[in-house]
Amino acid sequence: MPIEVEYRFPVGVDAQKQAQVIALGQTVGTWDASFAHRESSFLAHKAEVVEVRTSDSDGSSLATIRFPASNVEGDIASLLTMIFGKYSMAGPAKVMAIRLPEGYGQHPKFGITGMRSLLDTPSRPLVMAIYKPALGLSAADHAQILSQVARAGLDIIKDDEIMGNLAVAPTLERLKACRPVIEAAQQQNGRSLLYAVNVTGRADRLLTQARQLVAAGANALLLNVLSYGFSVLEALAADPEISVPIFAHPALAGAWCGAPDHGFSYSAVLGTLFSYAGADAVLYPAHYGSLPFEAEEEFRIRDALRSRNGFPVPSAGIHPGVVPKAIADYGQDVILNAGTGIMDHPDGPAAGVRAFFEALDAAEPGQSFELSQVPEGPLRRALEKWGTP
Repeated sequence: MPIEVEYRFPVGVDAQKQAQVIALGQTVGTWDASFAHRESSFLAHKAEVVEVRTSDSDGSSLATIRFPASNVEGDIASLLTMIFGKYSMAGPAKVMAIRLPEGYGQHPKFGITGMRSLLDTPSRPLVMAIYKPALGLSAADHAQILSQVARAGLDIIKDDEIMGNLAVAPTLERLKACRPVIEAAQQQNGRSLLYAVNVTGRADRLLTQARQLVAAGANALLLNVLSYGFSVLEALAADPEISVPIFAHPALAGAWCGAPDHGFSYSAVLGTLFSYAGADAVLYPAHYGSLPFEAEEEFRIRDALRSRNGFPVPSAGIHPGVVPKAIADYGQDVILNAGTGIMDHPDGPAAGVRAFFEALDAAEPGQSFELSQVPEGPLRRALEKWGTP
C-alpha cells in the first residue's frame, strides 16, 4: 500500500503545478537522456498526483499525492524528509493529512488495552494529575504531593513537561522518593498507580537514562516528542528494556502546526505521526480548555490515536466541571488530565481527585452540572471555583 499525503494550498497558489513539483522534486527529481535506461526505476519511485480540488469553504486547494512506500525506511524521520522536507521552504503549503500503510512504523506496546490492564480499570475514564508547581519542588515534595493524590485513588500522575533532570530534584531522586508511595497506594487500593517520569537529555544519554529509570522502578515515561525527535520516541517504543507506557507531550506543536498556510495540521502530527511512532498515550489541548483549539481537529486526533489503540489525553484547563462534556466527546476511553484542576482545588489535591471521581459518577454526557443540584463536597467546591464550560 502506498503513502498518501494531503496538502493544502491557499488562494493564489497554482496547486496543480505545486503538486507536480512535490511529486517529482520530493522523490526522484529530474533526469536526462543519459539515464534513459534507468527510466523504469525512476518511475517506480516517483510520486503520483491523485487529485487536486478546490475547498468549498475558503477557496483554498487540496492536493492528494501518493508516494511509494519503498522510498522510505518505515520510520517517521525519512517519511517527513520525503513528504515535506525541502519543499517546506518553497512557500505556502500545509500538510493536512497523512495516510500510512497499516504495517508502517509501530503500534504502542500498551495503548488503551494494555494500560487498562496495568491499572486494573477495564471501563471508566482514567484520571491523571500533573505535578504543580512545575519547578522548584524537591524530590521529597513530589513524594508528599503524590501521597495525597494516591490515597484518593488517582490513576496516573506525570511530571510537568518542563521539569527535567535538574539539581533541585534530579529525575532518579524523584522516582526513588515516589516509589514507596506508589507501592503503598497499590497495597491500599489493590491496583497500580502510574507515574510518568519526564525523560530528557541528549539522545544517547536519554535512552540510557530511560533504561535506568525503568530498572529503578519507573512504570511510565513522559517524552516531549517534538523537542527530542521522533527517532527518540521510536527508539524508546522499540526498546525491550523500556517495558512501560510512553506518554507523548505536544510541546512545540504550535510551532509545527499553528500557522494557517505552513507546516502540518495538528491531527497529522499529534494523531497520525505520534501514533505511528509508538506513543501509548498522547496529550493535546481540549477545545473547551485553556488553549485555543478547534473541536474538529481535536476529534481527528482522538480518532487517529484510537485507530492504533492509543489513549487520547485531552489537556490544558481540564477540571471536574468539564467531565460531562468530555464523556460526551470521548465516551469511556479517555484520560482526563488535570494540573491546576486537581492541585489547586480549594480543599487540596486529594479533594481535587475526589472531585473528578464524583463528577464521573454524577455526569450525564453533554449536560452541564447544575450547581444547586450538587451536594456539598469536593465536586461542588470545584464547580464553585471553576464552573462549567
